[in-house]
Amino acid sequence: MKPLFILLTQTTTGAVITIIALLLVAAIIGYLTAWYYAKSVYTPVIKGLETDKAELIKQVAGLKDDIAKLNDKIDNLNQQIEKLNKEIAGKDKEIEQLKEQAK
Repeated sequence: MKPLFILLTQTTTGAVITIIALLLVAAIIGYLTAWYYAKSVYTPVIKGLETDKAELIKQVAGLKDDIAKLNDKIDNLNQQIEKLNKEIAGKDKEIEQLKEQAK
C-alpha cells in the first residue's frame, strides 16, 4: 500500500509541477508577445507625437516672439497717443486764448 501511495503522491506532485511550469511558460510567452506587439504598434505613434510636439513648441516660441513685438508696438502707439493728446490739450489752450483775445 505504501509504494502505491508514494507513487500517486509523486505522480500528482510531478503533474502539479509540470502544470505550474507550463502555465508559467505560457504567461511569459503571453507577456513577451504583448510587449513586442505594443512596442511595434505604439512606437511609430509615439514618434509621430514627439514630432508634432517639437513643431508645436517651435510654433509657441514664434508666437511668443510675435506677442512681444505686438506689445512693443502697442507701447509705441500708446506713447504716440499720449503725445497727440498733449498736443490736442495745447491746441485747446491756444484756441481758448484766441477766443479770449477775440472778445
